Amino acid sequence: MRLRTLFASFAILIFSTSVAFADTKFNQVKPSEFDPGKTFLVQAAWLDGIGCPTDATIAIPNASFTGVGSKGSYTDPACASAAGGGDPKDKHNQGLLLAKTGPTITNFAAAIAELKGVKGTTLTELGYDIRKPGAATDSRGSHCGAGAPRFNVETSDGFFAIGCNSPPASMATLGTGWLRLRWGGPLVGYLNNVTLTTVTGEVKSITIVFDEGQDTSGGPDNFGLAVLDNIDVNGTLVGRGGNAGGAGDNGENGKGDDHGGD
Repeated sequence: MRLRTLFASFAILIFSTSVAFADTKFNQVKPSEFDPGKTFLVQAAWLDGIGCPTDATIAIPNASFTGVGSKGSYTDPACASAAGGGDPKDKHNQGLLLAKTGPTITNFAAAIAELKGVKGTTLTELGYDIRKPGAATDSRGSHCGAGAPRFNVETSDGFFAIGCNSPPASMATLGTGWLRLRWGGPLVGYLNNVTLTTVTGEVKSITIVFDEGQDTSGGPDNFGLAVLDNIDVNGTLVGRGGNAGGAGDNGENGKGDDHGGD
C-alpha cells in the first residue's frame, strides 16, 4: 500500500488508546477535527438531510406547484432492505460529512470519526455507504481514494488500514446517488500500511480518517470531501449522530457527550 499522506501513520498512533474492560457493543460514531494548527480547513459532523434515504418522506407538489399535493416515500437502492437497509434509529436522514480543504501533506490536519463500543470485538466486516453515483474509482461524487476515507483499526495483533478503494471492497451495491461498500469474508487490510493481510486480533480502536485534501495526485478526484452513512461493524449499522441507542441526538452536529460508548 502506497503511503499517500503523513497521516496514515500519525492517525493510527494518535487515535489508538487501549482501555480495558470496555463495552463491546458498537453504538456510536463520534466525529471531530484534528487541527492542532487551528487552520479551520477540516470539518467532521453528522448533518440532517444528507444521508442515504431509507423510506424517507417526500412531499409531492400539487398540479399547480403551489403546495403539497400528497406525501410519499423514497429509498435509494443502495440502502434498500434488499441491500441490508439503513440505521432504523435515524429519523432525520443524517449523513456524516468529512472534509479537508486545501493541501494534503503540507496541512497537518484531518477530519475524523471514532467508532464507539468496539473494543474487544473480533472483526468480520466493516463498511459504509458513500454519497457517490458510480463505482469507487469514479471521479464523480464523494472523494473515494486509496487513503481516505479509511478505517484505521488497532487490534491486539497490530495496526490495519482499509481505504475507500484500497483494498477494493468485497461487496459494492450501486444505488441512484449512493454506493454501499463492505469489506469482509475475510476482512483484509494493510498491516502497518504495508502488507495486505487478514485483520486479526481483538479490536482496541477503530477510527475513520479523512486526511486527503484537494490536491490528491492518486485521484480519482480532487474534491476533498466525502459524505458517509450507515457505518457498519459486523453487520450493525450506525447512521446518525449521538448515541444510536438513545432517543434524539446528543450535542450539536452529532458531536455531543458520550453515552453508552467506550
